This record gives sequence, structure tokens and C-alpha cells, in this order.
Amino acid sequence: MKRLTDAQVTIVGLGLMGGSLAGALRGQCWAVVGVARRAETIETALARGLIDRGTTDLADGVREADVVVLATPVRVIMRQLHEIAPLLPEGCLLMDLGSTKSQIVAEMARLPDHVQPLGGHPMCGKEVSGVEAADPAIYRGCTFILTPLPRTSEAALALGRELAEAVGASPLVLEAERQDFLVATVSHLPYLLACALVATADATTSADPAAWEIVAGGFRDTSRVAGSDVTMMVDILLTNRAEILKALDVYQAQLRSLTRLVEAGDEEEMRDVLSTIRAKRKEMFP
Repeated sequence: MKRLTDAQVTIVGLGLMGGSLAGALRGQCWAVVGVARRAETIETALARGLIDRGTTDLADGVREADVVVLATPVRVIMRQLHEIAPLLPEGCLLMDLGSTKSQIVAEMARLPDHVQPLGGHPMCGKEVSGVEAADPAIYRGCTFILTPLPRTSEAALALGRELAEAVGASPLVLEAERQDFLVATVSHLPYLLACALVATADATTSADPAAWEIVAGGFRDTSRVAGSDVTMMVDILLTNRAEILKALDVYQAQLRSLTRLVEAGDEEEMRDVLSTIRAKRKEMFP
């Protein structure tokens, strides 16, 4: 298996994550090829210097690839895996950027023997989408989760690590189930909380025009991820339902406890509980 510097990396899907990865990899590998459904997307990616070459023909894009990265919504990835596999050269590393892993890894296990599969999930993103929003710096300093299968070779995993490090990320190897359990709380739950916050504001204060004149950074920051791409988020919610529902149950219990705290109006208890939570937050983000 080639080193990254000698490899052609083909990225299928040139939205925010795929376009950003392409831009971050340019100059780090032999060539970056982009595959997209629309010719306009390819033209934009070329004009912005994100890719060396682009095509709307999947077979053409992956024919000589040493690494292929699927940067599409989760359920699209699951379909593309089997569409793309027969087109790949012997020993090609096939990765993805999907936010959930268990179902993707299960599909990867069914790939033909000539393909080297490796799940991937960079813990970064923005609430905007499309190639116009691509930012090659988005991966710098983030954790890039890698999920090898039992059949994934050491060389393939090493190449996946090299790719993550080349874009400025820190690779972390996790099993698929463990990853889905963790991200349900630290990534997927915050999206639903932000959506609930926006819906609450809309149901209570939006009729008053003064509401949006006094809105502060706290609301803006807390609700930010509610602006995320809906297709991407629906796929995430549907492919990690069990873990997300568990996280929602715990959150609702915590919210009920805080509700009772406010109802009781006990200042001393309120200070104790909120101080404990504040201290925990400082431990998480020192």
C-alpha cells in the first residue's frame, strides 16, 4: 500500500466535509480527485483550488484511486459502498466520513476482498453546507475517529492515520458501537437540544418584535447547530436511534431535576447544584 504522498485520493461528495477534506489534502498527496453529482460543484471546487481534477462520473473518478473517501450522508454512504466496490483497484483503501458507524461498518464487512475498508468520523463541522462553505482548516485540531474492521490490514489503518494527521487532525481508533454510544451524547443530542430551543423561542417570544432585538450570544451559540444540514441530520438520527434515545432519556431526567429545583425556589440548593455543574463544565473544558 502506498504512502499518502504517493497516493491518489478520490473524494466522493464535495459538500462542506468532502470539499474541506479535499482542500486540506492538496499538496499532501499525489493528487486529489473530486466526484460530485453536479458539474457546477466540480467547477466551484476547481475554481477554489480544492481539487486537482473533478468528474461527475464515479467510475472515472475512482478507477486509479489508492484511497477513496465517501463524504456523503450516512444512508447514501451505505448504498455507495456496494456501488463503488467493483470499480476499485486491488488493495484500495475505502473510507467514509459518516457520523454514525455501526451500520456503515456492517455494510463494509460485506465488501469484496480486494477492498480495504476503514470507517472514519472527524469530530468537526459547521452549521452551513455545500462546497461554497468548504474550509480546509476545519480539520485542524479535531479528533478523527477511525474504525477498522477485523479484515482491515495494519497498512490500511496506518494510511488512514496518515491521512487524518495530514489534515491536522488527531486519529483515535474506536469500535463502532463505542463511537455511536459516545457521539449520541456529545454530538447528536446537542443538535436536538438546539432544535428544541429554537422551537421554544418560536412558540413563546417570536411574536414580539423586541425578542430579536435583545437576543444575546448565549441563545445564538446554543442554537447554532440547529442550522445544520437536515438531510445529514435525519440520516444520523435514523442510524443511531437507540443510543440517541438513551441520551434523550437521561437529558430529560436532568431537565426535570432542574425544573424541580426552580419550582422549589431553595436558593442554597440551587447554588449547590449549579456550582457542581459549573465545576464539571470547567473539568471538561479547562
